[in-house]
Amino acid sequence: MKKGYVQVTDSYERIIHWTMAISCLLLCLTGLGMMFQSFNFIGYVFGGLKNLKLVHNFTGLIFAVSLLLAIRMWWKEAGVFVFPEDLDWIKAAGGYLWHVEKVPETGKYNPGQKAFFLVVAGFGVIMIITGLIMWFPTALPVGLVRWMYPLHALGFVAIFAFFFIHLYLGTIGNPGSVQAMFSGWMDKKVLTMLHPKWVKEMEHEGKLIVYGEEKKDDAHGHTAYNRVGLSGVYQAGHA
Repeated sequence: MKKGYVQVTDSYERIIHWTMAISCLLLCLTGLGMMFQSFNFIGYVFGGLKNLKLVHNFTGLIFAVSLLLAIRMWWKEAGVFVFPEDLDWIKAAGGYLWHVEKVPETGKYNPGQKAFFLVVAGFGVIMIITGLIMWFPTALPVGLVRWMYPLHALGFVAIFAFFFIHLYLGTIGNPGSVQAMFSGWMDKKVLTMLHPKWVKEMEHEGKLIVYGEEKKDDAHGHTAYNRVGLSGVYQAGHA
């Protein structure tokens, strides 16, 4: 780990993130194999369409658990817009669509990230509910079950589209940010450029964990500093 890197995610967050991401991608892949005849060849990889459906259904259960845990974990920070700062960021499009002198500062998650989270959370819940009903179609009236198929497809289109937007913004669109979900650490310079307000808040509260740097006094007047644990990872401590 390089000196000056900031811990932005813990192992639990990364496990939830990657479990949800991989299961979502597998659901999209197996869903395509069942929805469109031209993609039926995907079923051969899993030993036939029957096995493909089983993989899809049980992967859906994994996605459901990880999504609910993600909503519980990130809702407070990523599920609520804060005004007027988020509105200012939206007006400037975060500096992605046109040049702006200074991108309005936001918290840990900008409105674009919040929008992605809400789309995945909202349509993810819709897909879980509709998927369960489609799994057991005889449990409800036929007229109601018929509506589950277009709703399920709508959720697929929304999440599939936002998945690639998220992939771009997490890699090419914001160089240096993708490692936050691999190692949990991010270059402080890059982090300060992307989320300056959050960095200031964490420094003020004495919660910013920086590899190889002592921390300043926190809001309660305690000296918070970094110490090396057995794993070699710096952890916050108070004197």
